[in-house]
Amino acid sequence: MIKASVLYETISRQKEQLLRADIGYLREVLPSLPNDLPNHALIISGIRRSGKSTLQRQLIHQSHAPFLFVNFDTPALLGFDVRDFQLLDELMGTPKPEILYFDEIQNVEGWEVYVREKLDQGYRIVVTGSNASLLSREMGTRLTGRHITRELFPFSFMEFCGFKEMAVDSKALEQYLSTGGFPEYLERPEPEILSTLLNDILYRDIAVRYQIRNVKSLLQLVTFLATNTAKPVSATKLTRVLELKSTATILEYLSHLENAWLIQLLPKFSFSYKVQLVNARKVYFADPALQQAITGSFSDDHGRRLETMVFWELRRKHARLYYFNERGHECDFVVMDGKRPDALIQVCHTLNHDNETREVTGLLEAMNHMNLNQGLLLTFDQKDTIVHDNKRIEVLPVYEWLR
Repeated sequence: MIKASVLYETISRQKEQLLRADIGYLREVLPSLPNDLPNHALIISGIRRSGKSTLQRQLIHQSHAPFLFVNFDTPALLGFDVRDFQLLDELMGTPKPEILYFDEIQNVEGWEVYVREKLDQGYRIVVTGSNASLLSREMGTRLTGRHITRELFPFSFMEFCGFKEMAVDSKALEQYLSTGGFPEYLERPEPEILSTLLNDILYRDIAVRYQIRNVKSLLQLVTFLATNTAKPVSATKLTRVLELKSTATILEYLSHLENAWLIQLLPKFSFSYKVQLVNARKVYFADPALQQAITGSFSDDHGRRLETMVFWELRRKHARLYYFNERGHECDFVVMDGKRPDALIQVCHTLNHDNETREVTGLLEAMNHMNLNQGLLLTFDQKDTIVHDNKRIEVLPVYEWLR
């Protein structure tokens, strides 16, 4: 339970800080967010420190409507529970706000009941959270059909270039592959920012929330995944290299890491869902700078860093992505349009005599398998065209592809 005086002081302080802060670099997703959602809540979810609070400030600045803002991820509101929403109603004052902004509201058990009630009363509501599982589970019960969801990631490469006022070229790409896209870290590149972020994700978002006592094994798993980004992993394989010997526990930990957006697992392409389930998935770590904070160095090669970056660029725009691997030939990304493959993308940092046959053959094999005549091979800084048996492969630098 929370005292009315504590709640009032916290809300007043947060609003003052919100209005005093700069609205920051305008995010790419902002124009696509609906301005007016009668009877629907806008849910913005994503990894910690990706800029959700800043995006809320931008929405507030854009709307000019009376609002209430509450960030529940603060020690002052640690004891807040569903009964305290009555106090919140009493503190809204006159005139009543038109829009309610709730940050990290999933910390309050039963929050979806209150949000549903406010929707029924005609309020517009924007909710943010940093755990996909909790948000989706709660929205699937009390908020079915009453919400629209958007994901927010750290800065894309184009946002990075705009934020840093850099030309879209190989120099900017090289820096992005090192510093990543967390806005706060780009403003102040201090290692403590990343270590604090990692601790918050592992301990607050995962260990405490899911009551995990063996945090050492969780960290061991995260370290292994960070050093093996863009490689296939399976629960069976992980039991052979980690202290954890239960595949069920490993699968559980992987799910928690995905729900916190620390990693993403990419399934193998198959028209059979059963085949997708039994094959290893490729792991992609959230951000190169955060990855380096875990491993201490870029132990993965340049090609895997570039591939990871391409994955997240695709993930921003496409819900259904796969990798292709048949008869020993692999293509990094299969982009789906509905039930049909729409695009095939191979990633190679530098195309040379040693790897050209492998990279091109893998892409051609996928093109033949899916009856597509066009393929894309993304590189760090090379441009060319390859034609083989009426199959056309465009070789492009990643930064030119993203312009």
